[in-house]
Amino acid sequence: MKYVRYSRYAPDAAEDLDLSELMSRLADFFLQSGFESDYGIYEMDMEKTQEQHMDALREAIQRALEEGDLIPPELLEQLMQNPDASQNQDLHDLVEQIIQRMEREGYISPQQPPRITAPPTQTPGGQIGSAQPNVEARFEITDKALDFLGFKTLKDLLASLGKSSFGRHDTRDLATGVESGGSSKAYEFGDTLNMDISGTLFNAVQRQGAGIPIELDYPDLMVHQCEYQSSCATVLMLDCSHSMILYGEDRFTPAKRVALALSHLIRTQYPGDSLHCVLFHDSAEEIPIGQLARVQVGPHYTNTREGLRLAQRILARQKKDMRQIIMITDGKPSALTLEDGRIYKNAFGLDPLVVTQTLEEVAKCKRGGILINTFMLASDYHLVQFVQKITELCRGKAYFTTPYTLGQYLLMDYVGRKTRHIH
Repeated sequence: MKYVRYSRYAPDAAEDLDLSELMSRLADFFLQSGFESDYGIYEMDMEKTQEQHMDALREAIQRALEEGDLIPPELLEQLMQNPDASQNQDLHDLVEQIIQRMEREGYISPQQPPRITAPPTQTPGGQIGSAQPNVEARFEITDKALDFLGFKTLKDLLASLGKSSFGRHDTRDLATGVESGGSSKAYEFGDTLNMDISGTLFNAVQRQGAGIPIELDYPDLMVHQCEYQSSCATVLMLDCSHSMILYGEDRFTPAKRVALALSHLIRTQYPGDSLHCVLFHDSAEEIPIGQLARVQVGPHYTNTREGLRLAQRILARQKKDMRQIIMITDGKPSALTLEDGRIYKNAFGLDPLVVTQTLEEVAKCKRGGILINTFMLASDYHLVQFVQKITELCRGKAYFTTPYTLGQYLLMDYVGRKTRHIH
C-alpha cells in the first residue's frame, strides 16, 4: 500500500518567482541598443553583439529583484541585510538559481568560454602547465525569449490601442474559402469545397422535383464565397546610425521592440505574410529577425538609398500580391554608395547628390508597385520636406511620431491594410 508523506512547505524563491514577469523587467537589458554607453559609440559587429556577458545578466537580475516585487518583501529584506552585494552569498546563490531556471526553461543559452591552452613552463623538476586565462562567460538569448518579448510588446501595444479584430488582409475581391462572407456560386473546378448545403439541395429538388432519395448532379453543387484575402511581403528598414541614440533619447530600442511585435503579429495572425529586416547605416544588410534583439547602433551615417536597393531585391523574390517597405528613421540621408563601392558621406545631411539618388530609388519602388510607409522619429523642418517628397512619389504615408508611440502608429497602419489592396 502506498503512503503519502506530508511536510511543512518550504518556499523556494527561485522556483516560485514569476519568470515571465522577470523577463518583462529584463526586456530593456536584452534589447539594449548602446544608449547606456558613456560614449554612445558601438561597433557594428554581429559576432560581438550576438552574445552578452553573464556578469551583466547577474547584475540586471539583482537590480530587478531589488526594485520590484518579484519575491516576498520579508525575503528581500533578509537578503539585503548585507549592503555589500559582492559579499552577499545568499543573494548571489538566488541569482544563480534563477539563471539556472532561465536556462532550464529555454530563455537563455549559456556559451562556454573558449579553452585556451598555453605552452607548459619548463622547470628543473618537470613541467607545470600555465593557468587558464580569465575569459568571461557569456550567454545568448534564445528564440523562445525573443518570441516572448515580441508577444509582450504586442500585447502592451494592443492594450493601448483598445479592442481590435485582427484577421488577414481583406480586399474587394471574392473567392471561395472557409469563412462565408458573400453570396453562393456554382461550383467550378479548383474552388474550395465549402459547400452551400441548402443551395445545393434546392438546385437538386428544383431539377428533379421533391422525392427521396435526392440525387445530386455536378451542376447542382453550390459553394460559399468569402472575401479574398491577400498576402503581403514586408521589409522593415531600421536606421541604426549614430543619431538613433544621440540627443539624450534612445530611439533604437523602441524600434527593435516594435519589430519583434510586428514579427509576432505576422506569424500568429497573418501566416501567409513575410517579414524581412534590413539595417541601413553606412551601407545596408539583411539580418534574421532572431538577431534583431542583439543589434546595437554604431558611429555610422545614414545610407537610405542602399537600404531601399536591398529592400527591393528582397521583395523581388517574394511572390506576393502586396509588397511594402516600412522605414523607421530619425535622420536625414547622409551617405551614398558610389558605383566603385566607395561611401560618399556628408555629415550635415540633405546633400543634393545624396537626396537626388535617394529619390531616384524611391521612384523605382513606385514603378515596381512597392509602397513605402515612413515612420519618422524627428520633426526637423527640412527632414519633413524630404519625407513628404517620398510619400508623394510612392503613394505611401509619413508618420511623425515619438519612440514611445511608434508601435501604435505602425501596428494601426499594418492592420489598416486589411481594407486596402495593391495590384
